[in-house]
This record gives sequence, structure tokens and C-alpha cells, in this order.
Amino acid sequence: MKRFIVATKNKGKLEEIKEILRDFPYEVISMEEAGITIDIEESGTTFEENAMIKAEAIFQATGEMVMADDSGLEVDYLDGAPGIYSSRFAGEGATDEEKNKKLLKLLEGVPFEKRSARFVCVIAVIFTDGQRFTVKGTCDGYIVFEPIGDNGFGYDPLFYVPEYKMTTAQMEPELKNSISHRGRALAKMVEELKLRQQSN
Repeated sequence: MKRFIVATKNKGKLEEIKEILRDFPYEVISMEEAGITIDIEESGTTFEENAMIKAEAIFQATGEMVMADDSGLEVDYLDGAPGIYSSRFAGEGATDEEKNKKLLKLLEGVPFEKRSARFVCVIAVIFTDGQRFTVKGTCDGYIVFEPIGDNGFGYDPLFYVPEYKMTTAQMEPELKNSISHRGRALAKMVEELKLRQQSN
């Protein structure tokens, strides 16, 4: 079985990707499982640029099929912040709780209807022959006033989806994966991969 390397060290993210791609005809492994421990500097200014920078670094190291995603939370009231800096929003090595606390502090006193936000995920894929593509998925919602729910990771306890009347941290993994930014981007990625397989 061919390997498909996911350029992430985030265990929560990797489990999510493995679950969504469980019917995929490749062995999905992390960069660490592939023996790659390099730190990749995300020097891009967009999700697209950062996803491709990560994918390119792993591809150069292995020559194998690789995917990388760059994702984050855009809050309209904060002009799109934290955006591409979502994981480093409260400083390097900050916990999810610390990031969530910082976000709530910045939105203190802001009414619910002005707390609109979206999760964004861009996935870059590079094939063994060097061909590449990117896809994008988004999920719209609002930032609630305190963390709710124990599932998921990152900003999930603060991200409320009106359609389901709950935060993404209250959702069962199957539901979250079906509507999440990453789930939607991965679905687009799978479509691209199927089209490529058909044309080969």
C-alpha cells in the first residue's frame, strides 16, 4: 500500500484526517511516523501559501505523496484575526485553554450578533511526480461567551454553529467531521484524487 504522509504533528488533527479518509486506498501516516522531525517555518501570508510550504518541505525530504493543511479561525470583529496565526495566537506553546481565554478577552462586551466567525482549512497535496493542487473548506458560525463542550480541540468549545444549536466541541466526531472546515476541504481533496485516478 502506498504511503500518504500528512504534514502535521497535531495528534487531534491526524486522528480526524485518518477517520475521514478511512476508505482511502493509501496508508495515511504522520510526518513523525515517516521519520521526519524537521521544523517547518510557515513564512507565508495566506493559508494557501503556508499549506504549500509545509507540503513542499515534506515532499523534498521524502519524494512521497504528501498532504499538508493550514487552518485557522477568522473572527470578523477582529478583522479576520487570529487567521493564519491561530495556533500561535497566545504565544508559542500556549495551550488551547490559553488561546480561548485570549480570544474571549478580545471579544469582551461584543454582542453575539457581532461575533460572527469561520473556520478555514486549505489543503495542499503533492504527488510523487511533483504535480500539486490546493482545496479550501470553510465552516461558518459565532464565538460564544464561554467554552461549551468537551469534544474536539483548539477553538471548538467557543465555535457555535447556529444550524445545529451547539458548539463544535458538543458535536459527536462524525457530525463535526461532516460539517467542519477540514471535513469539507478533505471531501474536495478526495474528489480531486478520484478525478486524477480516473484520468490515469
